[in-house]
Amino acid sequence: MSTLSPMSTTGPHSFPQQAATDFLHQAADLIIEKAIKEGCDPSAPVVDFKHPQELKSLLNLELSAKPSTHEELLDDMKTIIRYSVKTGHPRYYNQLFAGLDPYSQAGAWLTEATTTNIHTFEVCPVQIVIEQYLVEKICGILGYQNGDGLFLPGGSTSNTFALHLARFQAYPEIKEKGLYGFPKLRMYKAEDAHYSLKKAASYVGLGTDNVVLVKTDSKGRMDVADLEVKISQDKNNGYHPLFVMATSGTTVLGAYDPLVEISRVCKKHNVWLHSDACWGGPAILSPKYKHLLEGSELCDSLAWNFHKLNGIPLQCSALLVKQKGLMEKANKANAEYLFQPDKFYDTSYDIGDKTIMCGRKPDGLKLWLQWKALGDEGMAARIERSFDNVRYLAEKMSKTDGFKLVTKEVSCTNVCFWYIPPRLRGQTETREWWEEIKTVAPKIKERMVKAGSMMIGYHPMSSRGLVNFFRTVINNPNNDHSDMNFVMEEIDRCGRDL
Repeated sequence: MSTLSPMSTTGPHSFPQQAATDFLHQAADLIIEKAIKEGCDPSAPVVDFKHPQELKSLLNLELSAKPSTHEELLDDMKTIIRYSVKTGHPRYYNQLFAGLDPYSQAGAWLTEATTTNIHTFEVCPVQIVIEQYLVEKICGILGYQNGDGLFLPGGSTSNTFALHLARFQAYPEIKEKGLYGFPKLRMYKAEDAHYSLKKAASYVGLGTDNVVLVKTDSKGRMDVADLEVKISQDKNNGYHPLFVMATSGTTVLGAYDPLVEISRVCKKHNVWLHSDACWGGPAILSPKYKHLLEGSELCDSLAWNFHKLNGIPLQCSALLVKQKGLMEKANKANAEYLFQPDKFYDTSYDIGDKTIMCGRKPDGLKLWLQWKALGDEGMAARIERSFDNVRYLAEKMSKTDGFKLVTKEVSCTNVCFWYIPPRLRGQTETREWWEEIKTVAPKIKERMVKAGSMMIGYHPMSSRGLVNFFRTVINNPNNDHSDMNFVMEEIDRCGRDL
């Protein structure tokens, strides 16, 4: 192994190409062996947990005046891998991630190796063509016959951009004149919908007080009758209803809002309908489950996080819009140093003015490589496997003493449940009983994480008066029913004495 310092060459800020190549080979081997191979081994821990102060003593954090050797850097990388959470691990059921996909992982490496900015064709030709192809394909799946889209840093960003577009379409003069003199605008989301709309309202200057919460039914879906009432009340009180954010796969319960019914209300009142499908959107790829997103073609925009259920390395999120050309109109600034009209190629491929961002990564490359490798059938099979696992787990929990489902019906690939220790089983569910149940999930999670055996999220749901419960996110396509059995066995092992 080379002990060469990166800067130990002819100049103060240079190093020989061969040394760089050797280091990258060694780094790649280390990542494959330790982060990927061992990180996906079910016999290895999901995490070697350390508290912050412990980590500070274990990591060689200091940045010194003198450069480190390659050997020291590789040792640092080993330490980082050791104490990082293994999100590709088959026992990782916390939020967001979906196991290791080798093809999109290779796409992530390729994205970094061909580092560029996806704003002009001259610096990003291949990635722009790929992104535009993906946008066209996804719009076709959604039923957007003349749609458009971009890959963005995440779902919250996509939801914010959708709100920005809705406001521009309603009041295009706002781009130049700002908010002054315009009516008070209202936004609507279900009680269980993602918090990002409140942040978006604050960010674009509309105010969180103007985000109206709509009731939900027993399954967590938006109550369309309540939406109608609240929009009508706001109009009578002088507000302008602007934007409804429906959800296709809510974060906690996985509920799919009735898009067809919601769209009727939005059309009646001339309100932009956006679907936050960041979590549950992939169901549309499956002939078996695409009905969950019925009405997506009626939405004005839709956000989809491919780094969630599709398993693309973070980040890979898309905003799709039904109306082509609206993004350019809302965001175009005509920067002379980037978007010259007299270039020698087709400048319609200079897509940077479609977004308020300048720097933007070509995240679509990761998705394209995965889709290329799996095909439409493989993409659907990946989703269907997760749905199969979650339905198996929910059904088994419903029949097993000590497990209590939060909702009887599971919509997406998350199962929400309480674990009831033996001493609390068969008792009347009084307030005092629930106060004890509230303490169970945090204690079990602490034991699992410290043992490195499993990671599952827990939380309360105050809007429904629910105390702490587990939310198991079943995303990993390498999981099978035996892994679902392990989930229940490990929780029972960690909680029987509580």
